[in-house]
Amino acid sequence: MDFKPLVTLLAIVNPLAIVPFFIHYTQGFSAAQRQRTVWISSGTAFAVIAGCAILGLHLLEFFGISLASFQVGGGLLLMTSALSMINAQPAEARANAEEVQNAGIKAVTGDSIAVVPLTIPLLTGPATMSTVVIYAEKAKTAFQLFTLVGYGVVIAGATALCFSLAGPIARVLGQTGINVMTRLMGLILAALAVEVMADGLHKLFPALAG
Repeated sequence: MDFKPLVTLLAIVNPLAIVPFFIHYTQGFSAAQRQRTVWISSGTAFAVIAGCAILGLHLLEFFGISLASFQVGGGLLLMTSALSMINAQPAEARANAEEVQNAGIKAVTGDSIAVVPLTIPLLTGPATMSTVVIYAEKAKTAFQLFTLVGYGVVIAGATALCFSLAGPIARVLGQTGINVMTRLMGLILAALAVEVMADGLHKLFPALAG
């Protein structure tokens, strides 16, 4: 069984790095509201991964995009995410100031911020989606595709665990510890990004393979 997709997804999603955002957005929430946010975020993360695994390739065919081109583009996204992580920023942290402000307003009014911005784009953004599609193409059997969807369950479980233990994690690791973990995952992700881009470039330009 190939665990590389799981390692890649864990590196990109990296729910540990999103813990400070979770704490910030759920300030003033009751225990029930915070737990509801945990379950919605983790469930949405699974839905995004499963949806991309099952429907992603069909969307590429619909728009007439070759997988090789998508691999190169997806690899570039992964590398961008990796560079952000090496600088101790969440891989998918692409929310602009207006989105953050709106999320803060929703939190104050009691509206759920579990889907935006916690899940999209902080947890599962373009880099996550493109990665799932790339690995879905590599799935040669229904079992392998089912396994990829199953990895979505693992990601959802890791998200739920990190968010549920957000307080203790923040106290034990502190911002420095979270930054160190984020940088380490960024290094792993950078290496995986190179592999994804190299595979795509070999398909686009067979002469590169020698």
